[in-house]
Amino acid sequence: MAGAARRLPAGRRGPAPRADGAPRRRRVRRVMEISGAWNVKIVPTMGVYAATKNAVRTLTEALRQESTTGLRVTEISPGFVATNLGDSMPEGPIKAAMAARMQEIALPPEAVAKAIAYAIDQPPEVEIGSIAIRPTVQD
Repeated sequence: MAGAARRLPAGRRGPAPRADGAPRRRRVRRVMEISGAWNVKIVPTMGVYAATKNAVRTLTEALRQESTTGLRVTEISPGFVATNLGDSMPEGPIKAAMAARMQEIALPPEAVAKAIAYAIDQPPEVEIGSIAIRPTVQD
């Protein structure tokens, strides 16, 4: 995970890359966006969250298509990963169900880091456009 993290740019505040020739301080060769498996599978009460993940997917694909400089763009769509996603949810049955499901099937963050490292480590002429990574038992 540390190897992948060293290769990722820091300081991004959100998924809004630009491909319109805006001035850059350094040459950018790779953009990695984390969307989420919920951009495909929508579940009740999580519609707005799923919509934000779809927005990331759409922006990432637009950037890939608009880039004329050889920029490699990858969208990573992780499923259940052991994170603090549910920490900010109000107490109740939905939060409890999410916590229980996460305990049962969640991937370790290192699994996602390995997928990111795989995409980064490809030769310059290879673009991994999208990676979906989820637990084998996730529906």
